[in-house]
Amino acid sequence: MSDKILVFLDQNKGEAIPASWEALGAAQSLAGSFGGGIIAVVAGDGAQAAAKTAFQYGADQVFYSEAPVLSEYRAEPYADFFLQVAKEQDPEVILFPTTTRGRELAAMSAVDLGGGVMPDVSALEVQDGRVIATRPVYAGKLLAKTYSESSPQIFTTRSRAFKAPQADASKTGEPIQVQLEGISEDNIQTKVLGYSESEASVSLADAGVIVSGGRGVSNNPSLSAPDGMDDKEAEIWRAQQGFELVGELAQVLGAAVGASRAAVDAGYVPYDHQVGQTGKVVSPDLYIACGISGAIQHQAGMRTSKVIVAINKDPDAPIFKLARFGVVGDLFDILPPLTEAFRGRLS
Repeated sequence: MSDKILVFLDQNKGEAIPASWEALGAAQSLAGSFGGGIIAVVAGDGAQAAAKTAFQYGADQVFYSEAPVLSEYRAEPYADFFLQVAKEQDPEVILFPTTTRGRELAAMSAVDLGGGVMPDVSALEVQDGRVIATRPVYAGKLLAKTYSESSPQIFTTRSRAFKAPQADASKTGEPIQVQLEGISEDNIQTKVLGYSESEASVSLADAGVIVSGGRGVSNNPSLSAPDGMDDKEAEIWRAQQGFELVGELAQVLGAAVGASRAAVDAGYVPYDHQVGQTGKVVSPDLYIACGISGAIQHQAGMRTSKVIVAINKDPDAPIFKLARFGVVGDLFDILPPLTEAFRGRLS
């Protein structure tokens, strides 16, 4: 086992997801204790462009492949490609960003390499040659320090928990193209049929500001649903009007729109907006919760936000215990003037 640190870069069409650079930043924080250097691995269409950029963010060596079987993300060929590089480089530490793809590949790589994986870590330090990871437990109520007894030591880094290095254009290098061994289309069971664009203009995982809505967005008694709707249809229609207010505030702030599981389960918004234990875990600079009671499952997804603002009619809502600023009142009365105040200030 060498002292190398291997980092998977999640990218799309040549643009690395910001969490990938954060993972490289985490690798740099460990590099002083390991002498083997930082090696980045990137695959898919545009991988070469992302690979060249990786040198600017601190990678010492970069391996990439734009093989046809890797053009679209599929777990099987990506895992085989990463395993090939990992076996050749024999790293001591492997880091993945905590993205959907990063988590999946981390788990598969742990199985392939005979080790364990510690997901969603928020801090890393080295003691006696062993990496100690800090990660949330008990739905984020506590932070635990843990380590891996297996080798390589595999971690996924929590989004926005680590600072991305400052890009240095003077740092350049020549990435190494990997020739795939034993990976063919005939052996891949998954096929990509197509894509559909998400309505969200700002990614929840990368957002510095998030405005979220809960079941409370449907509780506007002054709104009369169109004739002919049953009770459920009327509830969803009112909720959509409420989420328009949430969306307007988000647009003014350049924020992403989130939602509680209750709002998603009720059919108000699609699942990709869900924040919480069974949704996305986020750590924005500002999180505004509108009509969200703050169940522990939701708190697990956003409690590490730097500033939390809660707007709720119920003064005893659990969200207020977590919020730095709380507004007790009807979101339908509060959001419109709040949005206009921000619009005036930010313009």
